[in-house]
Order: sequence, then C-alpha cells, then structure tokens
Amino acid sequence: MLTVLALHFLLGCFSGCSGSKEESDPTPETKPNITYAASNEIFPNPERGFMRLFSVYSEGAPLNVTTLGSLKNNNITLVHRVYYLEKFKDAPLSAAQLTLFQTDMDLIRQAGLKCVLRFAYTDQMNGTDAPLAIIEQHLDQLKPAFEANKDIIAFVQAGFIGAWGEWHGSTNGLNTTENERKVLFKLLDVLPTELMVQVRTPTKKQQIFGTTTPLSQAMAYSAEKIARVGHHNDCFMSGGTNYGTYTNIQPEKNYISNEALYVPTGGETCPPQNGYNPTCPEGRTEMQLLKWTYLNLDYYQPTLNAWRNSGCFDEFQRNLGYRLALVDATLATQVGLNQAYQVKINLTNKGYAPVYKQKNTFLVLRNKASGALHQVPLPVDVRACKPGTNLTIDQSVSLTGIPAGNYDLYLKIADRAEALQNRPEYSIRLANPQTWEAETGLNNLKHQVTIGNL
Repeated sequence: MLTVLALHFLLGCFSGCSGSKEESDPTPETKPNITYAASNEIFPNPERGFMRLFSVYSEGAPLNVTTLGSLKNNNITLVHRVYYLEKFKDAPLSAAQLTLFQTDMDLIRQAGLKCVLRFAYTDQMNGTDAPLAIIEQHLDQLKPAFEANKDIIAFVQAGFIGAWGEWHGSTNGLNTTENERKVLFKLLDVLPTELMVQVRTPTKKQQIFGTTTPLSQAMAYSAEKIARVGHHNDCFMSGGTNYGTYTNIQPEKNYISNEALYVPTGGETCPPQNGYNPTCPEGRTEMQLLKWTYLNLDYYQPTLNAWRNSGCFDEFQRNLGYRLALVDATLATQVGLNQAYQVKINLTNKGYAPVYKQKNTFLVLRNKASGALHQVPLPVDVRACKPGTNLTIDQSVSLTGIPAGNYDLYLKIADRAEALQNRPEYSIRLANPQTWEAETGLNNLKHQVTIGNL
C-alpha cells in the first residue's frame, strides 16, 4: 500500500506540481515586461554638449536675448561667459560691473540655459593681471551673486591668473603653486559648495593638493575642496602636450580619466601642432578617455569643420557629456490603494561622461481621466550611471494618498533647484524614441497601472 501511495504522489507531481520549477525559474513578474528602443536623435540636455563663447570687457553690454533664445534650436544649453575685469586691476568692482553680471544671469535663466564662468584681467599674452589682494576683494564682492545664481551656473573655471585667466603666466607673481592655491581656495570658499571649479592643467591640481592620486569614490561629491576641482583644456586635440597642458602625457590623461568619473572636463580645440591630425577616430578616443562633457563651438574652427566634413560632428554632438537612455523596466499593472509599488527600471549611459550635477528623480503618475499628476520621489543618484554602464532603479515606493484610477507612468529627472525643478528645459531627456514630453519634462515609461482595491 505504501509503495502504491508513493507512486501515486510522484505521478501527480509530474503532471501538476510546479513548486520546484518556480523556485529555479524567475516568475513572470521578475522579468522585464517593457523594453525600450534607443534613439540616435540629437537633442539638448542641461550642462553638456557644444557651447557658445561670449566674452565681455568691463562694464560692457549684457548678453543678447535673441541670441540666447536661438541656442536651444541648435541643441545648445551651455554658454561660456568670460568677464574681463581690465578696469579693476587696482580697484573694487563697480556697481555697474556687478549689475552686468546679474543681468546676464537673469537672461541665461530666462532662456533656459546654464553657464560656464570665467574671470580674467587681460586677453593679451603681454597683458597684466591683478595682485592677489584685488582678486580676493573681487571674489568677496561676487560671493552674493554666486549664491543667488548657483542654480544656473554649470561650472566655474579657476581663471583670474594671467592672460585669458589660463594660469600660464602672471605679472603679479601668481603663477606659483602657493599663490595658485590661494586663488583656487578663495574661489572655492566664496562659491556655494555644490559648484565645481576647473583648473587649466592636471599638474596644477596635483601640485596644489600634493597628490597624483585621482579622486576616490569615497570622497567624490563631498564638500572637500579636492572633490570640487575638475579640469579644462583650452588646447584640446592639438597633439603632443596640447601646448603644455600635459607634461607627462599618458599618465596625466589617465589621471583625468579617473577623476572625470566625478568631476567635469571640458574646453576648446586649438591649432594642431607638429603635423598632428585631429581625425574623427582621434577625437572619439580622446573624448571617451577624458570623459569630455562640453566643447566650445567657436574655436578652433578648422578642427570643428574637419569633423563636420568627415561626418563625426553629429556623433560628438550626440555623445558629449551624458546620454542616458531607458533599457527595460519591470512594472506591475495593478497595485492596491495606498500600497507600495515596486519600481525596477534599468538605465544606460551612452555618452562620454557622467552627469555631474545631483538631480531629483521622480516616478510620475498621470491620471488617464483627469490628467492630474502625482510625483513620487525615487531615492536614486543618476550620477552613478557612468559612461558605458547601466544603473538600476529598484525601489518600493509609497503611493499613499494617490486616488484609485488608471494612470500612465513617467520618469522625471529634474534640476534640484526649487526655481528650476518644474521647468522642463532643465530636466534630463532620455535617449529613447517617442518618450519625451517637451512641455512637461517627463519621459514616458510606456506603461499603465491601475490603483484600486485588489
């Protein structure tokens, strides 16, 4: 009898038991139920891409509203504003100069752009800069303006020292490690801690901080000064040492490559030296290695035109900086009223660089009947999505307070500043076809969920 019962149990399991199979294979709910195509479209995103240069002399004309308004049509979100303070080498900044700065910031914000800032005292190689005490005085004067406009400042270049503020000479003896440290540290002190500063060569940062070890993940994004200093190269793609940008070329490029996981690199091209040819493959290799996030569109034109003629200009415009895209998602179609909802979304970064600014990320539910929007914060840091890698958002979020109904789901990656958080031009657009809503700054997850009594 026992033998018969055992055989009966085994036969029953072969025909109907599935417990062991469910343990070894994922259930349908754990597999991505949505996959997303990638897009090759060129479009603007904050704090990255080609930028336009606008220099101005002391108490000069503010930025042009029409010009700024046209930049987005060319997929440009960054302007490089360089202020020459030649009238103030021995005097405090005037009220007119400070007003010029604020007027420019207001216009940049109005246009939905951000800026890379630099200050200098001369644009002539044989020109003169200002003494340290004057620089410190000017920075103290600018401190309130930096705080008031930190939301639309992308990055700040160290500037102030030498011609063009590029740190390769000084008529006031500022091109020493000690004085460069004083200028850099003063700049970091007057800037809000969330703003990063870029220095002209990798050795400058190494000498100032006394280490050749790249910034570590443990210290990244902290308020420590070393964690807030990136790199700009104004003779990029010129061959050799890039006009003295490098002294020990490959080790210093590797140093920047590792640093640029956490701090930004950018700049402009320069006339090639010694027969160097900045071809498309060369440009691609350098931008990928150095995690290039922005590039001046105004100089050096022969190199930029060569890329246009060779067919890689669009590629570079597409991939400068970050380029986040949806890969797939696992999202339930039903959830109980006031219950938690499991969100699992995979993103990838197809760009040359990561996101450097911290963002606020939300799951957004739009009621299909009323159109009402409900934003649910997602505790994720998209800066962790490094070039060529994926980032998984895997969170259980509360839907408490959201009424029963049918909802479309969206992902919003917004600016952290309260004044910009609901401005769509400051939200990150994902590189997927037919997902972006320009009027809202939302990325459509192509999924619906019903909230109700289960």
